[in-house]
Amino acid sequence: MNYLEAVQEISDVVPDIQNELTENKTQNSYYVIQTFTNCIKNMIRQNDRNVLFKSLDKMGKIYKNGDQLLKNAVENTFIYSLDGVMVFCSQEFRKVIFSHLSEDLLKIYAKQIYTHGT
Repeated sequence: MNYLEAVQEISDVVPDIQNELTENKTQNSYYVIQTFTNCIKNMIRQNDRNVLFKSLDKMGKIYKNGDQLLKNAVENTFIYSLDGVMVFCSQEFRKVIFSHLSEDLLKIYAKQIYTHGT
């Protein structure tokens, strides 16, 4: 999957994001994942669980099926930003969010957290 296919996949889950993803002239994997990440952050802040869980599942599928640029964008944008948004969540909600991340995303998250600063 390339970033154009990812745009379609994301738009299927969050139709409101399609205009934002297609309006920008500098579309690339990082822009698409950053935009989707910002959307997920807003869902977490607003406790919008239904779409959030579908979006987390979609992010896992994008990571699993994406080309190397998408994988790098997910690792360096989405995974890297998780702690920053989770700081405002209750411990219980954090556990629920992590329970909806794919195994691949959890492994990357753990790797980033435990190797950060070494």
